[in-house]
Amino acid sequence: MSEILPLPDQLPIDTVSVREGPEIHPAMLSLLPLLGVWRGEGQGDYPTIEGFRYGQEIRFWHDGRPFLGMQSRSWVMDADGGFVRPAAREMGFWRPGDGDDFEVVLAQMSGLVQVFVGRARTTTSWEISTDLVARTASAKEVTADHRLYGIVEGDLMYAMDMAAVGQPLQPHISARLARVQ
Repeated sequence: MSEILPLPDQLPIDTVSVREGPEIHPAMLSLLPLLGVWRGEGQGDYPTIEGFRYGQEIRFWHDGRPFLGMQSRSWVMDADGGFVRPAAREMGFWRPGDGDDFEVVLAQMSGLVQVFVGRARTTTSWEISTDLVARTASAKEVTADHRLYGIVEGDLMYAMDMAAVGQPLQPHISARLARVQ
């Protein structure tokens, strides 16, 4: 049986705060307001999907290097806000570019991988659009994704448009998430 290797003391911690852990990399300043844990609810629909209400938690973290990590999990809710079942999960990285430009790489549990090009529109709003979409053989067809994120009255709000399963790019989901950490 192999021995469990301990973590080295020098290994930077992943943190959702600028107050603890390593200093944020200067190239990440345009994305700094995203840092944290956000939780709330949203709604969605699509021509091929019945309308739904969902809960979501998004975690943006850093370890001092020039990227933000992102983890998102969501769950379908009933009309009273109760848990029905797990829903989408995605993980990825937001990476700096030139000036206010950046790129995002996201992988979803459904077999979809997306590469986005993005731009900070203001100090508290960001826009990303797919540059590349790849999928496994079992994943549903998605051909484009466009998202707007913004901090509004202290909350993280976003809207996502999607082109999938033969449908043109159109609204799909939107949510308002409060900072919980």
